[in-house]
Amino acid sequence: MAEALLRRAASEQLEVASAGSNPAGYVHPLAIKALEEVSLDISSAKSKHLDQYLDLDVDTVITVCGNADQGCPTFPGQVHRHHWPFDDPAQATGSLEEKLAEFRRVRDELNARFVAYARDRLKEDSSN
Repeated sequence: MAEALLRRAASEQLEVASAGSNPAGYVHPLAIKALEEVSLDISSAKSKHLDQYLDLDVDTVITVCGNADQGCPTFPGQVHRHHWPFDDPAQATGSLEEKLAEFRRVRDELNARFVAYARDRLKEDSSN
């Protein structure tokens, strides 16, 4: 969800990719549904491991889950690092509707954070 939301917030002015230190191997169906509700289609998205990015020039790393910042390497040339711990909606319990509500809540929190980040980052980049 984070990749799609940040990509939209940044209006393709920033290159955005996501990966995890322990990827699930699939994109959760409720994440797909929650993003469909805000006109984002991630149905063809794949779960990726961060190792595939280790040789790339990465400017900014943003971690969004629990203690993910502790398991994330520093990339050569990395300038920025942010850790914004959000609840993992895949860990939600209860009925299907309660689980979907958790995905919606986290989606909305991620979106608010990423819209603000993208606005500030793009403003910073344009002044340099």
